[in-house]
Amino acid sequence: MHCGRFQPRPMTRRSMLAQSANGFGALALASLCQDRAFGLEPAVGHSPFEAKPSHFPAKAKSVIFLFMDGGPSQMDTFDPKPRLTKENGQPIKAKVEPTQFNNIGNVLGSPWQFNQYGQSGIPVSDLFPNVATCVDDMAIIRSMVSEFPEHTNANYFMHSGHGQQGRPSMGAWATYGLGSECQNLPGFVVLNSGMIPPGGMDCFASGFLPATYQGSMFQKGDSPIADLTRLEPTVEIQSRKLALLRKLDGGLIERIGPEDKVESAIANYELAFRMQSAVPDLMNMQTETAATQAQYGINEPDTALFGQQCLVARRLVERGVRFIELLCPNLGFDRWDQHANLKAGHEKNAKAVDKPIAGLIKDLKARGMLESTLIVWGGEFGRTPMAQGDGRDHNPFGFTMWMCGGGIKGGTIHGATDEYGYHAVENKCEIHDLHATMLHLMGMDHKRLTYRFSGRDMRLTDVFGEVVHDIIA
Repeated sequence: MHCGRFQPRPMTRRSMLAQSANGFGALALASLCQDRAFGLEPAVGHSPFEAKPSHFPAKAKSVIFLFMDGGPSQMDTFDPKPRLTKENGQPIKAKVEPTQFNNIGNVLGSPWQFNQYGQSGIPVSDLFPNVATCVDDMAIIRSMVSEFPEHTNANYFMHSGHGQQGRPSMGAWATYGLGSECQNLPGFVVLNSGMIPPGGMDCFASGFLPATYQGSMFQKGDSPIADLTRLEPTVEIQSRKLALLRKLDGGLIERIGPEDKVESAIANYELAFRMQSAVPDLMNMQTETAATQAQYGINEPDTALFGQQCLVARRLVERGVRFIELLCPNLGFDRWDQHANLKAGHEKNAKAVDKPIAGLIKDLKARGMLESTLIVWGGEFGRTPMAQGDGRDHNPFGFTMWMCGGGIKGGTIHGATDEYGYHAVENKCEIHDLHATMLHLMGMDHKRLTYRFSGRDMRLTDVFGEVVHDIIA
């Protein structure tokens, strides 16, 4: 028992200074710990960026997601529908589903011709004459469906498997599950060509996963990362500062025990230090031959921007970056979302990306990298077969995406829509199935890739998803 008048012995100045010394390190890291770029890492003492073993041998080491924001029209790109041409201008002879604006017109035939390409004879529209030459390496999925007809929710669903913000992006799941083979660059990189999709940065967020795994946005141009220039006069001075932070951090850990946020902040700070030399080297296109730059269309005004981003994507894959997403270039109008002026809008969008994408596929193939790099192309949904003025409305009931490389069975068509290209009617492919297949090709069982959150084992595919084995080689 203690006397009620008991007073603890006051702390001496020597004790106060000794215990406060470690606090200086914590103070130096306080702003870092508050930044969303830093987060928990369960294995203290291990870099959150180091490569991790897969569940089984992987076919793809990296993923390049070519996100066609806005919703390309399936019946005008990779899913020809002669009935639309035959009934052009007539009322549609099918049940009409509610759409985004419910401004329903008559049947609209495709303004473009389709031709067969490659040994597989897959038909592709005149919008993509260059990509069409790569069809023997591609699996065209014509039976994609989504649960959302509105851009923001559909974007969240495409990226995270959930229609609301707050869930981890598929890029975050990939780097959480496998880490990265590159220690000088982030494991998940988003190449911004000028158009952030509706839903904003939450499309690339880490959600409840450690924030280390969120997408790092690289802007267009030669200086993609802000505040990357070294402020210290020499590398040696900066290195000494980092060493001091590590020492103070070590003292803090000894005193209070493992602290994941501090460890993760240090790991990210040191990654930023390494990026100071890695990023300029990444963006130095002078090391590429003139023939390679021409293959991507870098010297042509219509393809220069997306061509450079595709070339940067290849260079990121070479450096071991796990997941790269490319966003649409800003062409001065609303991306692939052509509610009006379908012909001009789709032609400008396609011209900006067609040659660069074909250049990327052929370049990876020539370097022996395509077989270990999975390329995924598509938007958040498709378009309706009926006219909306001189455009098309949103259509989540049946649309097209394609996959290439990374263990994909080339020259393949999977699934089908009805004669109008309106509804998926054969081998329907859910977004969860797409995610499960992507993870499978990367060597991960989507049912085993989980993270404990809010009392439940969460996963990218929730409680759904089946691997589409028909398109896997």
